[in-house]
Amino acid sequence: LKSKLQKIKLPKWIFLGLLYFALFLLIQPIVSGNYFFYWYIFKIITFFGSTTFLFPAYAVIVLLLIYKHRRADAINIGLLAILSTALMYLMKALFARHRPDLPLFKAAVTFSFPSGHALSSFIFCSAVIWLVWKSALSKPVKIIAAILLVLFSLAIGISRIVLRYHYASDVLAGFCLGFAWVLLYVFLQRRMTRIFTKTQ
Repeated sequence: LKSKLQKIKLPKWIFLGLLYFALFLLIQPIVSGNYFFYWYIFKIITFFGSTTFLFPAYAVIVLLLIYKHRRADAINIGLLAILSTALMYLMKALFARHRPDLPLFKAAVTFSFPSGHALSSFIFCSAVIWLVWKSALSKPVKIIAAILLVLFSLAIGISRIVLRYHYASDVLAGFCLGFAWVLLYVFLQRRMTRIFTKTQ
């Protein structure tokens, strides 16, 4: 079946037609002045930085790691998810910064600084990158996956600004805090691993 699928080639006119249609979908809203199409895309992107997506995603990863008898990795990912979420709500409570007026969609009820979507998505993507890097994939695939995940995290942060849920400083702070938290967590995890191995 695989060999048969590889032999199937689309005619050039079909490929060019699909390409033209894709460009039309991207350019038409700009020409017509109707930006709702782009807002809707950003709304989809921003969903992947929400707790509605991240909590189940973390749970699936942890369960898969347990299933593969990688309990240490499962604990690390689980702790990272719980502690980063606690950090996010703590920082929001400390700064208590109100959100921008007139969001494009339903208004959020939590405080604005720092951006929880930026912070949480960066930490989640970092965790996935860590798991990918430990896998048996080739190095070029690992590098491409890491770049795509970082770009996707950046897209989530940008979506929060476009949809008027956050100020740019909120998103920047979220990324910086997420980066610092990942570094601190890795440092502490390695330190605890060394201490634990010495005591055995």
